[in-house]
Amino acid sequence: MSVLDSKVPEGPIKDKWTTYKDKINLVNPANKRHIDIIVVGTGLAGGSAAATLAELGYNVKAFAYQDSPRRAHSIAAQGGINAAKNYMGDGDSVYRLFYDTVKGGDYRSREANVYRLAEVSANIIDQCVAQGVPFARDYGGLLDNRSFGGVLVSRTFYAKGQTGQQLLLGCYSAMNRQIARGKIEMYNRHEMLDVVKIDGKARGIIARNLITGELERHSAHAVVIATGGYGNVYFLSTNAMGSNATAAWKIHKKGAFFANPCFTQIHPTCIPRSGDYQSKLTLMSESLRNDGRIWVPAKLEDAKAIQQGKLKPTQIAEEDRDYYLERRYPAFGNLVPRDVASRAAKERCDAGYGVNATGEAVYLDFATSIERYGKEQAKIHGITNASKEKITELGEAVIEAKYGNLFQMYEKIVDENPYKTPMMIYPATHYTMGGVWVDYNLMTTVPGLYCIGEANFSDHGANRLGASALMQGLADGYFVLPYTIGDYLSDDIRTGAIPTDTKEFDETEKEVRERIDFFLNNNGTKTVDHFHKRLGKVMWDKVGMSRNAKALKEAMAEIKQIREEFWKDVKVPGGANEMNPELEKAGRVADFLELGELFAKDALIREESCGGHFREESVEMDGEQEGEAKRNDKDYAFVSAWEYKGEPADAVLHKEELEFKDIELKQRSYK
Repeated sequence: MSVLDSKVPEGPIKDKWTTYKDKINLVNPANKRHIDIIVVGTGLAGGSAAATLAELGYNVKAFAYQDSPRRAHSIAAQGGINAAKNYMGDGDSVYRLFYDTVKGGDYRSREANVYRLAEVSANIIDQCVAQGVPFARDYGGLLDNRSFGGVLVSRTFYAKGQTGQQLLLGCYSAMNRQIARGKIEMYNRHEMLDVVKIDGKARGIIARNLITGELERHSAHAVVIATGGYGNVYFLSTNAMGSNATAAWKIHKKGAFFANPCFTQIHPTCIPRSGDYQSKLTLMSESLRNDGRIWVPAKLEDAKAIQQGKLKPTQIAEEDRDYYLERRYPAFGNLVPRDVASRAAKERCDAGYGVNATGEAVYLDFATSIERYGKEQAKIHGITNASKEKITELGEAVIEAKYGNLFQMYEKIVDENPYKTPMMIYPATHYTMGGVWVDYNLMTTVPGLYCIGEANFSDHGANRLGASALMQGLADGYFVLPYTIGDYLSDDIRTGAIPTDTKEFDETEKEVRERIDFFLNNNGTKTVDHFHKRLGKVMWDKVGMSRNAKALKEAMAEIKQIREEFWKDVKVPGGANEMNPELEKAGRVADFLELGELFAKDALIREESCGGHFREESVEMDGEQEGEAKRNDKDYAFVSAWEYKGEPADAVLHKEELEFKDIELKQRSYK
């Protein structure tokens, strides 16, 4: 029998969450004043959790490694947030959002968690509107929606191309209200370096003040990790440079199982890499695929001419363009899920049809939409026999209203006007569906230790649908954790304050200090970035969009070798008691070098293709789905949850068998 207990309530799926809430233990308002909760990370998940828990009356200590929660990486989310409100009257429902999410994740997520997510999604929009989030509105003043990949309805609420920023500002305002009331104690520029367990329960953390370098002890009755994903294990990703896996990895090493690390999303709509000197990649929102058509030249000679700068995309006739997503997936077209679109782009570029100097780019073209919108606007404004120039002008104005800041960002980076020349895009590492294993309560395998948002594994299976990350983060923080954590904390109303002058805090702080001292005293010759880049290259080349057993075994051996060299030859300048970004990076890359090997190990044992995990040995060989990913439900319909045992290669696998009672397991098709 598995040591994993998902704690999913009994009964029909539509009643599980309601019945659960009706029967849980509660903490009365007077007792909440005597309970402390630590929240690590203040993006949408952590920020919404901190604000809500403080509003309920708990004492919250919130930690951010940035100088303000406003700078959390949630701010970078562009396209929107899903919710099953059916404002467009196009057939959406809670069940359809549930179904699309499970199918989009290639049937590798826990049904009960996903249904709850769909169920509370509508509440998120009401909450954010009440906070003043300026969602886009239609002509009549009602909230507007657009469509994202993997769905046949429009359910994505958005604020131009700045949705994450606007949602974070709403969340931040809720936090600030509680900071002013003294219910949230805010620790900016602090990084959690380890969790402290007392009698098996999470009771605090060791944090480093990133300005002074001082190590601090903080205690609480429960600890919540909300620190995002681990995409920067690839070095080049769409994540902010500071995004890291340290908090999640440290709790893994203290007993929290790590689930599905190989389920990582490659986003198809990113600005292509331009050279080896780059330190990060830039995302172009998936929302652009509503109006942009993706294509490459149909003729190899045209592609070669474009790569050599002898031909422009606007010179290629319509009949000489291959709109390959529309050709392969007529039902969903350019709005297929991210994993499908990414692999299709890679296949075309690998075949030689790429459209930039490196041959690693495809076009995202808005000319058709500009013309369509222009003609529509001409009719609306009563302009008869409008010239081509006038139609283009009117159409570009519509596109600018919907995506203006994204087009501006693209032009600043690439130095080309995307209104006149098609954008160039290529897949890049983006979101991580894997993460810390949690049960239905969002608790890890360590009592009192919770994990929410992208840092956990729970809702997206093997592939996240666009606009679902913000939905999960806010659902966890505003509407799920405040209930589930109360059930646990009801046993702590007589515990009293947790002291920090205990042997457990002493030992954990000593471990943290010894590691810092090692980095600063190691007389190596190579920078932290040297090792991070080497790790990233191995990850992208051998554990990237396409994987096979031989390469995965090589990756494990190579990552282990890089890790051994890192501990012998890393050079970290500066001191411990000062602001030292290189010291920060050293600790984070040390964690990535362990996580990367477990990542490859997880990919190796999963001998199937599903979602973002594509094994070359597991492909449909014939029929309508020829060339597509081949899932193996008989042997791999489980969550792989890894227990730390020292070396990543020695990690022990625990399986949470997935049950599908409300959705039929079948081949995922978008044709």
